[in-house]
Amino acid sequence: MVNANIGFVLIKALYYFYTLLEYAILARCILSWLPIGQNNIFARILVAITEPIMGPIRKLIYKSPLGRGMMVDFSPVLALLVIMFIYRILASIIYGVFF
Repeated sequence: MVNANIGFVLIKALYYFYTLLEYAILARCILSWLPIGQNNIFARILVAITEPIMGPIRKLIYKSPLGRGMMVDFSPVLALLVIMFIYRILASIIYGVFF
C-alpha cells in the first residue's frame, strides 16, 4: 500500500512537471507572435525554462538538410513530442516499479 502511494505521488509530480513544460512552450510560442521586448520578466522566465529543451532541437533542425531554408520554427512541436515521449516512458517505468 505504501509503495502504491509513493508511485502515485511520483506519477502525479511527473505529470505536473510535464504539464508545466507543455504550457511554458505554448506560452513562449504565443509570446513570439506578440511585440514584447526582451526585457519583459515573464518572457525571460519562459525562455529560461524552455530554451534548454528547444535550443538543442532547434540546432538539430538547422543542421538537417530541410532545416536551413525553413521560415517557421518547428522546434516547439518537436519539443512537445519529445517531452511527451519521455513522460510516457518515465510514467510506465514508475508504474511498473510501484504497481
